[in-house]
Amino acid sequence: MNRRTFLLSSSAALAASTLQAEDKPKLTDCHVYLGSYPFRQFGEFTAPMSLGKRGVTEAWAGAFEGLLRRDVANVNRELAQACQSHLLRPCGTINLSLPDWQDDVKRCALVHGMRVIRLHPNYHGYDLNTPAFRELLALAVKHRLLVQLVVQMEDIRTQNPRVQVAPVDLKPLPAIMQEMKEARLMLLNTNATMLMRHLQECPNVWVDFAMIEGVGGVENLLKTWPVERVVFGSFAPVFYWESARLKIQESALDAAQSAAVLWQNAAGLLA
Repeated sequence: MNRRTFLLSSSAALAASTLQAEDKPKLTDCHVYLGSYPFRQFGEFTAPMSLGKRGVTEAWAGAFEGLLRRDVANVNRELAQACQSHLLRPCGTINLSLPDWQDDVKRCALVHGMRVIRLHPNYHGYDLNTPAFRELLALAVKHRLLVQLVVQMEDIRTQNPRVQVAPVDLKPLPAIMQEMKEARLMLLNTNATMLMRHLQECPNVWVDFAMIEGVGGVENLLKTWPVERVVFGSFAPVFYWESARLKIQESALDAAQSAAVLWQNAAGLLA
């Protein structure tokens, strides 16, 4: 049985077992997207219905449109309107290559009531050494925002050769985060080779496991990365949601580790 068949055949059982539980457990998915992805068409994924029936109690949602559209203010306004369900938490897009991006940060916090903002440096054409990145972290601290940084959307080998976008270079990040101690940053779509040793020493950096591969991937991640700084991230609908759930199931985590990854770490970030 190939992985795709296994995931599809397991989804119904996973959803059924979740719905049958009298005391619904908490599950925060810190990494989902709404809207239309410019490079691929997905099957039916209607959030929050698709997430709710899978046992998700809160989902942090960004907007696909934030990758390429320049009217970021409208992208974030539309996202806020789409996240009226109690299950969805909007994560506003900030593009540091655009003028007046500081106003977008303020609108996210003060107008839309967002607690999380999401960056795509590789799609927006800047690297982490740009002074604007440090300025963004300082502004996020002022407005009590968690910053999510998406390292990659797809493996470069699967991208259209006319639209190839390399992963974000994380080498400058340890020094920046050790300097900006009050900032809080969550890395999305990292893989094991990208998680440098010095990042593990930064208590203000969290990671999701959407692109952590291999049998027992989450279990292996926790051998080198603190459990209190790992969160559940599915990267749905780009990835099948069930693949994230199975990564938890196939890893030997005790009850405390599971609770931390499934919801407690995310809740603590926004407390």
